[in-house]
Amino acid sequence: MDPADHAFGTGSPFSLGVEEELFLVDPLTGEQIDAGPAVIERVAPAVQGAVERELHACQIELITDVHATANDVAVALAELRAAVTDTGAGLLGAGVHPHAPEGQAPITDKERYAAIRHLLGDAVADPTGGLHVHIGMPDPETAIRAFNALRRHLPLLQALGANSPFRHGRDTGLASAREVTMRGWPRSGVPRAMRDFEDFCSSSALLARAADVPDYTWFWWKLRPHPRLGTVEVRALDAQTSLDDVAALVALAHCLARHGATAPAEPDPPAEILDEGAFRAARFGTEAELPDREGRLVPVRVLLEDVLAQVADDARELGCADELDGTRRLLEHGGGAGRQRSAHAIGGLGALLREATRWTGSGVAHDEMV
Repeated sequence: MDPADHAFGTGSPFSLGVEEELFLVDPLTGEQIDAGPAVIERVAPAVQGAVERELHACQIELITDVHATANDVAVALAELRAAVTDTGAGLLGAGVHPHAPEGQAPITDKERYAAIRHLLGDAVADPTGGLHVHIGMPDPETAIRAFNALRRHLPLLQALGANSPFRHGRDTGLASAREVTMRGWPRSGVPRAMRDFEDFCSSSALLARAADVPDYTWFWWKLRPHPRLGTVEVRALDAQTSLDDVAALVALAHCLARHGATAPAEPDPPAEILDEGAFRAARFGTEAELPDREGRLVPVRVLLEDVLAQVADDARELGCADELDGTRRLLEHGGGAGRQRSAHAIGGLGALLREATRWTGSGVAHDEMV
């Protein structure tokens, strides 16, 4: 891409936008349904934000407008979720559907999605649900500073956001089966650090040519600059059930992006260390021990407290101190993966599906529902 062709600086610095990929389900049983096109036809046209089709017909993507705070984003997503459930469909927020059989979800009839199916083959047999956080950047070089800084924290974000322990009706032993599923996709891991924006542009052009894809939007990295939108996009998080968890994770990503963009640069960890951290986050979730720059393993709870101390001033500036504190509550409950396993322990898979559907559609915290 042309380095001059970008939207950085066209919006408010460090503004927020969020996309969440949710499963469409039977509102009573929580079983997956292929209702994407029907839901799109029935969603009220006056909704703020957007409700879009996803790669698989059993999913929907909710896209907020641009907002200032994590709380604003959570409120907007609550309204978007309600707009979908008003059509009669249920919603389930998770990294993968806990019970859907393998390879049974049809691809949505759209040219881009047909091309993805052709390029990736059976790697896209199972749909995955992600929470994508966009943070507006004032200029290209600030975007690259924030991008490089956020790389260091991807394993921590992924551990806190892990919300897919069940897949194909069984406990995988993982906290995020989505991570393992996504490892079958090309260009889906941790990208290398970038020297500057020109480095990103030239390397993206080279990779797009090698992959025979149009542009960087076909890179499904856990984190990427998004010049077309003028943002840095965090893509490492599983979709969430509770909007309280969404707000906490968005606040953390928001604060880390601002801090990284404005603080002195730190050494960039090697991609192989971050990749190991990403797998450990997916395997153990909030109970993980993640490697630091020297390869020493540090518990998630210790890493989180260190990060929260670093970004305390950023949280005050961004107006999200309460939402950021929600990461501690998320940790206490074992994140989404821990809550799914708790629901399963009480009533099995049927109870998990029903409760996850209720949690997602209600827009309130888990703790208010148990």
